[in-house]
Amino acid sequence: MIGVTAESTPLRDASEVADFARRCFQPATSDRVGVELEFLVFDRAEPARHVALAQVEGALPARLPGGSRVTFEPGGQLELSGPAGPLPAALAALAGDVAAVRAGLRASGLVLGGVGLDPVRPARRQLNRPRYDAMAAFLGLPYGALMMCSTASIQVNLDLGAQPAIRWERAHALGPVLLAAFANSPLSGGRPCGWMSGRQAVWNNLDPSRTALVPATGDPAADWAEYLLDARLMLVREDEERYLPVRDGSTFRDWLERGRVAGGGMEGGARPPTAEDLAYHATTLFPPVRPRGWLEIRYLDAQHLSAWPVCVAVTHALISDDRAADAAMAAVRPYQEPREGGADAEAWERAARCGLADPVLRRAAETCFRAALEALPRLGAGPGLVAEVAAFADRHVTTGRSPATDLMEPGPTGTPWLEGPNEGWL
Repeated sequence: MIGVTAESTPLRDASEVADFARRCFQPATSDRVGVELEFLVFDRAEPARHVALAQVEGALPARLPGGSRVTFEPGGQLELSGPAGPLPAALAALAGDVAAVRAGLRASGLVLGGVGLDPVRPARRQLNRPRYDAMAAFLGLPYGALMMCSTASIQVNLDLGAQPAIRWERAHALGPVLLAAFANSPLSGGRPCGWMSGRQAVWNNLDPSRTALVPATGDPAADWAEYLLDARLMLVREDEERYLPVRDGSTFRDWLERGRVAGGGMEGGARPPTAEDLAYHATTLFPPVRPRGWLEIRYLDAQHLSAWPVCVAVTHALISDDRAADAAMAAVRPYQEPREGGADAEAWERAARCGLADPVLRRAAETCFRAALEALPRLGAGPGLVAEVAAFADRHVTTGRSPATDLMEPGPTGTPWLEGPNEGWL
């Protein structure tokens, strides 16, 4: 997907931030899906051992058949970014690449973990790039380190369609029910952490100016512009090797209005911000839904290796298919705020803590999955994928058991997150 570009031209005032924000919401005639899968990597024989990044890199195939891009997160989490396309093509390409990666790792005794938060290993950073150094210092311990090194998610990227504001609203309103349905990170340090989505709990404890929901007033571009302006500066990029940290609490609005970052002595902040600075600042913001010329859905836990296509398909169907979305939006009305905007923040917390054990969320999820199942053939999904979604609904939604529930049940080896159907949770 092609995002928003920027130049190194000094910004005059907040109107240029508003222009940038509007470009993040350009309508699209296509209806593509892009998927980014993050995985924790484990040693099958010693799951509590950190796996060196070099060992993972050495086990990967030289090329992937579907064209996915392989990158690594700071803690060594492996990320596969598949090519965007219609739902069936996007899933098929990425599934082939996941299979190729699994085969390469298996030969070295390594496995991909389909879980959203490392169940046993403490956070340990393996990549020490300047951006990550600045990010780690800004976000702090313990939650910054946990987010950077111990979490894994599924990011679903969706075109904005002819009416971007409508899809933006849907992506937020459906967030709690999707978060609950796919909550899959209940363990940390070898024990239950008190949340069905411990990964989301980690995010809840980070700087809210860059991780909270974007406020909703009915004008998504204006809301995003205000969010960009009011978020604290994390760092200023001088070049590819120099990232100057900002520690004085300055926001982007402060930098724009003062023409420099307060706090002194910082070469990069002793000048007015440029369009390029704004674009980079946007990459340091991590709300649950982020606009980039498409929608990034960022609130989904990594899933079992057999379940990630279900997560992508259901999310795409409920946001992109109008008939499915209408049914889903009606179903989630019980947890919506009385004021205009997205779901109540309390509903997001309840979804992360309780998952589908919450009866309101479970009832909404049942309706949403029925709507998705009806929509998927219209989106080109074949019988196999439809059957997978139906099986997931039977196993998790109808029973009110988020995937996290299975991970907390004792298994014969004492590591239930390494077990389960279809070769376990790996």
